[in-house]
Amino acid sequence: MRILIAAAIGCLLAGCQQAEDGPSAETQTQPSESQPLTVFTGGTIYTGNGTDTVDAVTVGADGRIIAVSPPTSMDWDEGEINLVDLDGAVMFPGFTDGHAHLLGIGQRELTLNLEGTASIGELVTRIEAELQNIPAGQVVFGRGWIETGWPENRMPNASDLDAISPDHPVILTRADGHALVANSAAMTAAGVTDDTPDVDGGKIERDDAGQATGIFIDNAMGQIFALVSAPSEQDNIRAFVVGAQAYSARGWTGVHNMSVTPSHAVLMERLDLEGRMPLRLHNAYDESGFEIAANRQHETDTITNRSVKLYMDGALGSRGALLIEPYSDRPDTRGLSLMEPEALSELMVRAETADVQLAIHAIGDLANRRILDEFEDLSQLDEIIASPNYSDNRWRIEHTQILHPDDIARVGSLGLIASMQPSHAIGDLKFAPDRLGPNRLYGAYAWQSLLGTNAVIVGGSDAPVEIGTPQIEFYAAVARKDVEGFSTEDWYPEEALTRQQALALFTSAPAYAAFMEDDLGRIEVGKLADFSVFDRDLMTVPEAEILQAKTVMTVVHGEIVFEAD
Repeated sequence: MRILIAAAIGCLLAGCQQAEDGPSAETQTQPSESQPLTVFTGGTIYTGNGTDTVDAVTVGADGRIIAVSPPTSMDWDEGEINLVDLDGAVMFPGFTDGHAHLLGIGQRELTLNLEGTASIGELVTRIEAELQNIPAGQVVFGRGWIETGWPENRMPNASDLDAISPDHPVILTRADGHALVANSAAMTAAGVTDDTPDVDGGKIERDDAGQATGIFIDNAMGQIFALVSAPSEQDNIRAFVVGAQAYSARGWTGVHNMSVTPSHAVLMERLDLEGRMPLRLHNAYDESGFEIAANRQHETDTITNRSVKLYMDGALGSRGALLIEPYSDRPDTRGLSLMEPEALSELMVRAETADVQLAIHAIGDLANRRILDEFEDLSQLDEIIASPNYSDNRWRIEHTQILHPDDIARVGSLGLIASMQPSHAIGDLKFAPDRLGPNRLYGAYAWQSLLGTNAVIVGGSDAPVEIGTPQIEFYAAVARKDVEGFSTEDWYPEEALTRQQALALFTSAPAYAAFMEDDLGRIEVGKLADFSVFDRDLMTVPEAEILQAKTVMTVVHGEIVFEAD
């Protein structure tokens, strides 16, 4: 059987020198004669350089691209190469989720998943069914509910659950992970009463009579979570494996993995060495994992450990995001501070000295401003300016959701990376106007405004908070509408991105944010062969059709880690 491939590939197979009329040095390298080659061809291949496409990509045994070839008429014997026929599908540089929680993604697949619950009534019905085969006294734990769009127009509370679960502690975490609802049995088991005081950075919601409603925000959740048994090592391994398999099947080649527990570094390293981690991971550990990040411990050829995740505030939906002015729909609160500026400043100095990348959660405009202020002050310190890493620390603001208009230009000018999740914008449009009022929406999810000031934006999903698919995130970035096509003029449609900008959000931008722009982000000679392949062209199909795209293939380091039936 004969196949049509590029002249550059033919030259590589024959071990010959570049022909005078062949591709330039920028489009091929010379492998050894014995090096096996894999050729991806037969579809549309976007390089990530504007709208450029090529007909074939050749990958060497080391997982790097050795040729990116234009079409020609030269044919070679199929037995000389490993041909991957795309069969008309569309290949892109590998899509990376720039902010997700891999363990939580796996746990979502393995525990009671409340995504899509449409009302408090449905929530109660689902829990009642779950209780049928659970012994009395055993804790029932689930996650994923969100009250946006519910007909009751409120969060669930303990009284909603008590009638069906008097003998079972029930703990249900909101989708954003920053709030939970517990029934009375859970509060009693955890020793929470109406007189239990709030902790720093946390809030127990109470009714007008001062009674605890069962809603716990941010740090207040800790006392309730103590009832949930800590997962075993085998539980964590299973969650990592299931989460990684699910994510590669969706078309992601990599994840910037947030809030990692330090003890899990060894597990991820082991799974990768055993061939059970089909993703490229850039891990950001919680603060207790500072030494792992500083010393780059437990890294592999697809796992990097150089980041630490910090928290400035909570989430907008649960009113934990820290705002300059009070919430429009709750004037009695401005949100929660989970880290004071002085503590942030100390950690910034420590991170700069140790060459640790900081990834700092900030959603509210005051939380974001505090990061900008402290980073600006840091840049004035002589010992910091003298640091060899100062000009390229690539620190990140995770979410960057609400910015005061005066602060938008500061993100890029200070060299900070805005790590944002497009799906948050299309989900939050149902409640953010109520939380913020019309005057603060201009700086909300301001993608185009940030890019206009030369800021780098990394795109992610925050799964398991969101579903976590490339299709939804890409659609959200270019449409700025919910999945039913709804939006309003008040939601600043001009902040939507072009298709090329959206592609960069999930390819070249996360590569830069992971210090891997020389290896990832585009399909170019010398870069690693990470590819995402879909059944239709995300760059040209009508925007609504983006959501219908199916993942055909996922390639990491030159190996096919997922292929659809």
